[in-house]
Amino acid sequence: MYGAILGDMVGAPYEFDQGDKTKDFEMFNDRVGFTDDSVMTIAVADALLHLSVDDDEETIIDALIESMQFWGQKYPNAGYGARFIHWLYDEDPEPYNSWGNGSAMRVSSVGWLYDTLDETRRMARLTAEVSHNHPEGIKGAEAIASVIFMARTGAAKDEIKEYIIREFGYDLSRTCDEIRPGYHHVESCQETVPEAITAFMEGNDFEDVIRTAVSLGGDCDTLTCIAGSMAEAFYGIPEEMKAECLKRLNKDMLDVLDRFGERIADNKVPFHDMFLDGNDFVEDAIRKCYEDGSKDDLDALLEVIRQRMHEDGHFIFPIERSEDDETSFAFRTLTDPDGNVWHAAFTSHEEYKKGLPSEVVSYFIDEMLRNSLESGAAGIVINPWGQSFRLANELIKKIIEADGNVEYSVPDDPITAELLEDGSYLKRAIEICNRNRTQLNVIKLAGILRDSVV
Repeated sequence: MYGAILGDMVGAPYEFDQGDKTKDFEMFNDRVGFTDDSVMTIAVADALLHLSVDDDEETIIDALIESMQFWGQKYPNAGYGARFIHWLYDEDPEPYNSWGNGSAMRVSSVGWLYDTLDETRRMARLTAEVSHNHPEGIKGAEAIASVIFMARTGAAKDEIKEYIIREFGYDLSRTCDEIRPGYHHVESCQETVPEAITAFMEGNDFEDVIRTAVSLGGDCDTLTCIAGSMAEAFYGIPEEMKAECLKRLNKDMLDVLDRFGERIADNKVPFHDMFLDGNDFVEDAIRKCYEDGSKDDLDALLEVIRQRMHEDGHFIFPIERSEDDETSFAFRTLTDPDGNVWHAAFTSHEEYKKGLPSEVVSYFIDEMLRNSLESGAAGIVINPWGQSFRLANELIKKIIEADGNVEYSVPDDPITAELLEDGSYLKRAIEICNRNRTQLNVIKLAGILRDSVV
């Protein structure tokens, strides 16, 4: 929840379009402090920490209302909306069909507390329905809780984006540069949640997500609260920023955060990279090559790798970051006794953990095979610390040539007018998508189509 609270704090001074719509601003000063967004984030978490996912809905709703009224009345001047203030003091509070972004800004704890996406979405719905029972209010809460759950359990950003578009229908096609000029203060989920998700998608680390969200303007504390909640789940939070958060909160709030931290420490969902699913077939094929060593076994292994390329499969690759630019990196290599340089690749995290520690990325197999051919390396060693296989460049060429040198993934090149000018880039993307119709390729193609029309 620190991400949500930090986002609220940092964004608060720029609410009501008071900023300059820039990422270059002073992060912490005397104006930085919590608002109603943080109070309600704490309130929802406090209620859920006393509940079980197996409790009936009436029990859950009653506990949420009691906690939100308690915390809201304890901090009455935190900046609540007029209708919500009335709700906080009502003896028999009822939902008032709100589609406001308050349902999305207070939901962050839900994304951390439950073991499945279905449980997460159900509990997010209940936290919204106590006041924001309009379909858009519920949708906003479910979407943000889903992003947090997926981010903390190892989903890639493309996978998260694909899920949100498919399940909730949000338009995530615009970039922050496209959103920023005309964006203004608005308090609906419809015009806050997609913008916050876009800021999260474009950010390179936690701080960059916060700065990107603030630069959009609008209802800046809530927008940045929502973006920060997702960024924490994906990136974690720098300790110095967490310290700034802690010193701006009161003891009663810190007590809830401590209890929440203890709970989620016992509720970690193992990391799962879905792009690695299917790599066990590669491992089995390598094992078969060791057992028999026939040409048929080798051909079967190459075919399995080709099939994983069709499925947008990934291998894990060790990397080394640039000292001058932390966003840039180079793939690490190994040198054999004959002086030949090889890239290293792993089919799973278990295989990677058998050897020397290194920072790694999960990356498309077909992209790395082509990179190996272009880099001058001898090829790729798959699982160098275990039952390994040297995928030499002549074998890589056989895999790629098996489909006539076709591509499997729609490219991610920055879109420019020059790139789209003669239509060849769009045609190439359509051919790739027709050949390998994954949801990720369809999403990329849709973006190219949109920009081609523009």
